[in-house]
Amino acid sequence: MNRSAGLLSALYLATSTGLAWTAVLALHSGPPWAVCLFAAASLVPVIAVVRESVLYDQRRTLAEMRKWATVPQGPGTRAADDIVRAELDTACCERWWTSCGTDHDSTCPRRVPRSSAA
Repeated sequence: MNRSAGLLSALYLATSTGLAWTAVLALHSGPPWAVCLFAAASLVPVIAVVRESVLYDQRRTLAEMRKWATVPQGPGTRAADDIVRAELDTACCERWWTSCGTDHDSTCPRRVPRSSAA
């Protein structure tokens, strides 16, 4: 993790700790709804730390893919083509693409017959 992401994660964890401590204090002298609110709020920064680590892993994987894509006959030479091919294979027909999802080709397996009722 780079320095800014590490600093941001440390800030998230400090915020989470502060909110958890506030929940403990509210447990002793506050209303029960406040305890639940602060306990739930203390989990949100933890989720943000997990998100930062996932983003870091994705950036590192992307950097490795870019590095391998520049090597001739390396394992990543066709990575971009494979990704685009997979995305297009999961897409629908050409008419669906050009009509913003309102119409399908006659050979499209996802074609839904239109009703003539207006």
